[in-house]
Amino acid sequence: MKKITCKAALIVAMLLSTSLPLSEHASAAKADTAIVLATSLNVRSEPAQQASIVGSLPYGTIVSVSTESYGWAKISAGKTAGWVAGHYLKNRSGLSNATPTQVSNPGQKTGTVLADALRMRTGPGLDQGVIRVLPMNTSVEIIGQQNDWLRIRLSSGESGWVSGTYIGKAQNITSTPSQASGSKSAGVPGLKGKLIVIDAGHGGSDVGAIGTKYGTLEKTINLQTATKLAQMLRQKGAVVVMTRTGNEDNPALHDRVSVSEQKGADAFISIHYNSSPKKVNGILTFFYSDQKDKPLAQAIEARLGQVYGTKSNGISFGNYHVLRENDQPSVLLELGFLTDAKDEALVRTADYQQRSADAIVKGLSDYFR
Repeated sequence: MKKITCKAALIVAMLLSTSLPLSEHASAAKADTAIVLATSLNVRSEPAQQASIVGSLPYGTIVSVSTESYGWAKISAGKTAGWVAGHYLKNRSGLSNATPTQVSNPGQKTGTVLADALRMRTGPGLDQGVIRVLPMNTSVEIIGQQNDWLRIRLSSGESGWVSGTYIGKAQNITSTPSQASGSKSAGVPGLKGKLIVIDAGHGGSDVGAIGTKYGTLEKTINLQTATKLAQMLRQKGAVVVMTRTGNEDNPALHDRVSVSEQKGADAFISIHYNSSPKKVNGILTFFYSDQKDKPLAQAIEARLGQVYGTKSNGISFGNYHVLRENDQPSVLLELGFLTDAKDEALVRTADYQQRSADAIVKGLSDYFR
């Protein structure tokens, strides 16, 4: 009996000694590399938005991804390890863990600025300093590329980095109708070529606030107002992306932010209507960052305050996900209280929504100019 027990123990030990390296090898084989697309990506202790932040990774950092779970990725980069939102990573299978280096662009060698005001920066990222602002149709020489950023050289010899989204092929630019003198599609100064993300709050089973007198669903008038705003902005020459286009759409908050980040939005506008157990009415404009968001909030609120039929409660700090986690200039607009009978009767009308959209457009134009 003793011999059998010893033999069994020996077999178990042998199995353990051989299976452990195999398990480690399998895990390593599944590991992948990815690049951080956010300006500053929070690394958390667990795959949850409420988990504590254990570190932060700048744009362009190469990370090793070992596990994915419900949209979260377990990563490591140097001494930093933890969980990050997976939509801020771009797969870079086969890359080393070194910082990405500048590479030459073998295709397009020259280009032209498509936006009416394109910021040239000291490095490939939105957190890099601005060297100068380039007007539309500026000719540039492309001398390098890093991910979606291009390193360019001006005719003066000055060089810097710009978002490749706003650089077009030189031979195609001269023929675009939007640049023809006197063309109706030329757009409005300050808005032409700007990329605006419009976020209609709530959606689907999340109806948001419900009007106390008429039963107005916030999700519905959010989308109605957002659609009117999108149409007006496009008429003014802006490029518009909507986070949802249907009443049953309800993208997660991090997906709404992801649209803003991935598109490199010049402004992110989240449309809402308010509710309160107290007797209050009027509009309210929220911002998160004094430096990034507040100027945009001030410009839009100044115009919304002129809309006939309601009052402005000014601007206020708002610790909302779509503002807090957004690296682009962002505001959240509460365009009236559905819990106030007078406000609800007003905001459900197409006229009020149209006038509010017009005020937001004017505020954006003021901000960019």
